[in-house]
Amino acid sequence: MNPSLVLGSTSPYRRALLDRLRLPFTCERPEVDETPRDGEAPDALASRLAQAKADQVAARMAGAWVIGSDQIAALEGRPLGKPGGRDAAIAQLTAMSGRSVVFHTALALARAGAVTLQAQDRTEVVFRALKTDEITRYVDAEQPFDCAGSFKCEGQGIALFDAIRSEDPTALVGLPLIATARLLRAAGYVMP
Repeated sequence: MNPSLVLGSTSPYRRALLDRLRLPFTCERPEVDETPRDGEAPDALASRLAQAKADQVAARMAGAWVIGSDQIAALEGRPLGKPGGRDAAIAQLTAMSGRSVVFHTALALARAGAVTLQAQDRTEVVFRALKTDEITRYVDAEQPFDCAGSFKCEGQGIALFDAIRSEDPTALVGLPLIATARLLRAAGYVMP
């Protein structure tokens, strides 16, 4: 029998991805300050936050393995946060139009008192040149205000791209399942 598994997130996107592995799990909200540190690189920020989320939830879930994940979008090495609202989403997509954006999706699997397992995926998204009215229509239709990079690739956001370069297509949605399955097997989970 597999040990208890907890997703340290209330993200519906991550929950839907983890469901695909057909392992029973629960979700718990991590209480982590996501403020970047001065000079912190996007990949380091994603790793630190994924680890902090896993550790924070694991400390209150005795015996359970906890998955923490975080994603940071970076434009020319500069982290882009979640837009939080319409104007910020339009501004982000306008800035990304015709350019490449790198998404760093970090993963940590932790259990209180145990060694933590970590992984990170790097996905490059090449945005096509977008017209202002296309951006506005997209933002109004999908309202991607809680998404790094202001789009939902599992929805209409896929039409904003010229290309996606990644080793794991699920990473862009927020939880790299190839790495997640690998870490779970390393922790002793029996996978289907």
